[in-house]
Amino acid sequence: MLRPPSLKPKDVVRILTTARKVSLEEIQEAGNWLKGLGYEVSLGSTIGLEDHQYGGSDQDRIHDFQAALDDTEVKAIWFARGGYGSIRVLESINWDQFIKNPKWVIGFSDMTVWHNQVNQFYGIQTLHAIMPLTFPKASEEAKNYLAQNLSGNFHPITWNVNPKNKTNKTVEGEIIGGNLSILYSLIGTKSGFNTNGKILFIEEIDEYLYHIDRIMMSLKLAGKLTGLKALMVGGFTDIKDNEIPFGKTYQEIILEHTDDYNYPVFFDFPAGHIVDNRPLVLNANVRIESEDEMCMKYI
Repeated sequence: MLRPPSLKPKDVVRILTTARKVSLEEIQEAGNWLKGLGYEVSLGSTIGLEDHQYGGSDQDRIHDFQAALDDTEVKAIWFARGGYGSIRVLESINWDQFIKNPKWVIGFSDMTVWHNQVNQFYGIQTLHAIMPLTFPKASEEAKNYLAQNLSGNFHPITWNVNPKNKTNKTVEGEIIGGNLSILYSLIGTKSGFNTNGKILFIEEIDEYLYHIDRIMMSLKLAGKLTGLKALMVGGFTDIKDNEIPFGKTYQEIILEHTDDYNYPVFFDFPAGHIVDNRPLVLNANVRIESEDEMCMKYI
């Protein structure tokens, strides 16, 4: 579990997209924030490109991401936005130079494709965190925690105990995961993921309840819920129902599909498609404990 080097003043952060299109104006505030922290901002060639929904063609996005991975002057890659598109270029990326010179890979949502690849296959930690497009609406806590993480300070994260939590016992383990739909899309592929002995983090947006049930059922049938240390559930935002109600909340769906197992299930971790989207170091060892409040510490 290798942690990329912390950033120093004047280090270069490259902003690019491997998913949906984004304009320079949409990322300007985040770029200015980085400069205010003392870093140099470098824009990828995909910023401002447009190919229907995507930030340029598949080849444009492959070239831009590959260039950032191979550039030893770039110390962190901050994905500008999510949406959809990263899985289309997954098998075209060469990681050889990145493995030799690891750097922070930062983002969430569709970026779960990259988190999973870097965590599972190369043992390198990544930052599940706000992105330039979501930056203007992010909480000050989310921004401050990200700034601290970039400089090498990893503080505990606390949140309220949800009465729906299943067994609030203390648990330690390596945390992996990200967006639930993206994880689902990787099951059975060469880029699949191993959950055995891990703490699995999941978050979601804009899904129907029956879709969540289908995904959780698939995870269970694939053995991805069997050997967990714990399941940590972040934001589930704008969840939809059909005209004929599904009959269960997303919490009830998750609890039903984990009912056969004895590990804890923790709800409401402050990460995902929410305003208070705190950064989470994936592939790190953490301790999650609960007394008057929930607390996750890096160990």
